[in-house]
Amino acid sequence: MASQQKKSWDQPEGSNFDDWMDSRVARLAGRTYDWDALKFQADYDPKYRRAQMRYVGTGATGVASDTNTVPAGSFTFSTMVLPAHAEGPLHLHTDVEEVFFVLRGQKVKMIAEKDGQHWEAIVGERDLISWPPGVYRGVQNLGEEEALMLVMLGSATPETPSYPPDSPLAKLKRPGRKDH
Repeated sequence: MASQQKKSWDQPEGSNFDDWMDSRVARLAGRTYDWDALKFQADYDPKYRRAQMRYVGTGATGVASDTNTVPAGSFTFSTMVLPAHAEGPLHLHTDVEEVFFVLRGQKVKMIAEKDGQHWEAIVGERDLISWPPGVYRGVQNLGEEEALMLVMLGSATPETPSYPPDSPLAKLKRPGRKDH
């Protein structure tokens, strides 16, 4: 009989209960914003400048590892800072649902495209959008102050997203990747 594979939430062998539960806590005091996770986009155009703060797993930004996160089991969880007038470009996840929940911000434009169709909505504080796999999605902060969003992806190790073929970002080489 094959042994079962350990889950990320299983108590590590040899650890006591307190240490195990402590390893499941991600405190704000122990985190910093990672302005470099998507820096290759901001280097192309400063309007793409934004930061990620990871809590569960590393998300789909291409960050290979972050030992300061709770290990991901079935999803990733982070926050994203979107400065005033900045944007997250249209991108596509084919493998996972993605959720944006606006914690702070009043004029956040959500943009979706699929098969030649285009959709936009202005959202604000405590509004949520669930992006289905296979839909290009982007976000723009139209406000005068930074927006703060929770971001969840429905996989412990989501694939790195792609960009529309006509986007200049599709031609950029993502650091650490050989396929772009």
